[in-house]
Amino acid sequence: MAPSALPDADQDWSLDSLNKAYQQGYMAGLTGQPLQLQPYAADVLAAAWEAGWVDGEEQFKLYLQKSA
Repeated sequence: MAPSALPDADQDWSLDSLNKAYQQGYMAGLTGQPLQLQPYAADVLAAAWEAGWVDGEEQFKLYLQKSA
């Protein structure tokens, strides 16, 4: 079977869904939630969520350093 004939869950996303996934990941990282809570099965949305989580976690750590 040709690769293009395989169903691809990664094609089921839009710019809005990427933005939403990133924002949700950012809030999860910002509130100190673990990376393992990433809820998306599609690789593209999971990557957007994880990118947001990394950015949010970075801000969370900066906040902890400043408040210590």
